[in-house]
Amino acid sequence: MVGSPLVQLAWHGGRALALSAWLGMALAGCAFEEPHSSPPNAGGGTASRPLVLTTFTVIADMARQVAGEHLQVESITKVGAEIHGYEPTPSDLKRVSKAQLILDNGLNLEAWAARFFSNATAVPLATLSEGIKPLPIAADAAAGQPNPHAWLSPKLAEQYVENIRLAFSRLDPAHADAYRRNAERYRLQLRALDRELQAAVAAIPPGQRVLVSCEGAFSYLAADYGLREAYLWPVNAESQVTPQRMARLIQLVREREVPAVFCESTVSDRSQRQVAAEAGARFGGILFVDSLSGPGGPASSLLELQRHNIRTLVSGLKGP
Repeated sequence: MVGSPLVQLAWHGGRALALSAWLGMALAGCAFEEPHSSPPNAGGGTASRPLVLTTFTVIADMARQVAGEHLQVESITKVGAEIHGYEPTPSDLKRVSKAQLILDNGLNLEAWAARFFSNATAVPLATLSEGIKPLPIAADAAAGQPNPHAWLSPKLAEQYVENIRLAFSRLDPAHADAYRRNAERYRLQLRALDRELQAAVAAIPPGQRVLVSCEGAFSYLAADYGLREAYLWPVNAESQVTPQRMARLIQLVREREVPAVFCESTVSDRSQRQVAAEAGARFGGILFVDSLSGPGGPASSLLELQRHNIRTLVSGLKGP
């Protein structure tokens, strides 16, 4: 049986999502703020489908693959949101107070989510990057901190799936077998995706396997598939482009004769287009990292996000 979120203990290191005090302050201080719209039927699920909230749309998709028909999974942030510096709204806080499980990424990705943590009202929290050895950010102010974008490795995404399965089985043990079957099916899809990506990158000439992006979000993908990574800023939370960063990137693109550079969907591509123009490269297109596209877009699921990104990279880096 699903436990009440008011009495259930947190599952992650004794932490719980607690909202009563902050919710009161937020509603008092933001009485005239226009909340963003919630998905249909948001805010509490049904008696037969407990509400699970995730911090962003990519892990919401992963969670739905494991949940099947047994849980109502929604993302706190909307499609297209910049999640590093997101500002929760009063309507977000109301939804979280009605959830029976929260899934986050961890690895310092959702800095804003720390405001949800206290000991007043217990809502179980599962951090999906647990068990993953993170790659460190290599440069600038964030040097040495964990790169949070581990879901971009299909191999590491399997650990996310296992953590989701465990969390759902604790929340709803009556359907543990269904979550196990769904998780195994999804893991097989991730392994097939890994083979697809390996084959696709093999078509890029070795000397042109340089992935130039706005944010340094592709470290795990680059490590998996033998790409060199370069970027304008290490994390979107500090996405100010300095003259020094831009000059270094332009020089690298020129020296390596990189045919195309790219940017992510949740940030402006203006600076990267300037890099392309000054370095004699093309702007190769938009990549998806922290957010899915809408249902009719090119990245409507994690699997399609990865396929879109790799097609875009191969098209740009193979050259004419």
